[in-house]
Amino acid sequence: MTQVRTALIIGGGIAGPVVAAALRRAGIAATVVEAHAEQDDQLGGTLALAPNGVAALHAIGMDEDVVEHATPISRQVMAFGGKRIAMPSLEDVPPLRVVHRAALHRALHERAGVAFLFGKRLAAAHETTTGVTAMFEDGSTMEADILIGADGVRSTVRGLIDANAPGPEFTGVIGFEGVCDHEVDLQPGTMTFAFGRRGYYLYWPEPGGGTRWGANLPWKQPLRRSEALRRHDWMSVLREAYGDDDPGGELIRRTDAATLQVVGGLQIMPRVPHWHRGRMVLCGDAAHAPSNSSGQGASLAIESAVQLARCLRDLPDLPQAFAAYERLRRDRVERIAARAARINHAKAPGPIARTLMPVLMPLAMKAMHIERTTGEEQRYRIDWDAPVTS
Repeated sequence: MTQVRTALIIGGGIAGPVVAAALRRAGIAATVVEAHAEQDDQLGGTLALAPNGVAALHAIGMDEDVVEHATPISRQVMAFGGKRIAMPSLEDVPPLRVVHRAALHRALHERAGVAFLFGKRLAAAHETTTGVTAMFEDGSTMEADILIGADGVRSTVRGLIDANAPGPEFTGVIGFEGVCDHEVDLQPGTMTFAFGRRGYYLYWPEPGGGTRWGANLPWKQPLRRSEALRRHDWMSVLREAYGDDDPGGELIRRTDAATLQVVGGLQIMPRVPHWHRGRMVLCGDAAHAPSNSSGQGASLAIESAVQLARCLRDLPDLPQAFAAYERLRRDRVERIAARAARINHAKAPGPIARTLMPVLMPLAMKAMHIERTTGEEQRYRIDWDAPVTS
């Protein structure tokens, strides 16, 4: 085991609480520091946890509470105008789990078993031969053996590790989510991915009644969530974009504007050259954030958190532990990100592509080999008890 006894984790989203819990399980004391003043129950709508993500939580005993708050999705359908095509699924694989981000955050925080400090934004860090001192914008400092950057696509820690590190890239779409009282004619647990006349959207029956929907609207300028929230005409924009679609138009019209979730511009991380330096290391979206088209963003962050803790538990020094962690993770996350990037182009097609899509996409679906495409992704399992070697 490394000589690491304490860890300071920057970021209290998904990767932060999970790596904290995994480190505690490995015998390393962790503290999580979050820049926001408190948890935001309106943050980000829902997200999907793939079977591999739930399995990674299970490896450290954190899956039960999350599954309790999630909606299982066992069937997926693709729709083009009036055409509906059942998407192939993997055999003997648990369902996708859709969970509200705020509920996921609460469950992870409650089960992590570590201290959380809110309203502290990292400004700088200073390393010594024995530890690292984090300096915050409020003038306070904290010390630990290592500093873990689980602070998302706009990571401060990433810039401390490498001043030339890339930042996030805009995908060309902005995200929205809503729930309406309109009932779609679908079996419970069925998610539909619909390519409308002017944009992509998805929807599924909400447990207890109604329909939950999400939209990825093509947009030229990247908008942060805070910027998007300052606009007050999104419902009219959405009605204009999806009003002629069935059932997209009805889903929008039957949604209360006060309940609309504005996610903002969706972003991805390009390849990050350096995941670690000295006593600092990245985890989750700070190192790898694929397009939401992958359905794997949160799950990959959870996997990386668990694997980082295993490496720190089993290897004798930080260089070996961080190198093993990157070796275990980089190829996998970059392969999934590349697949998602190919899918993402279909969400904001040009006029010619929109015309051809109803013809070409069904052919592509028939030719898809689901086991080869996503089998390795979703069947991935972490053996917590197995020792990591260099």
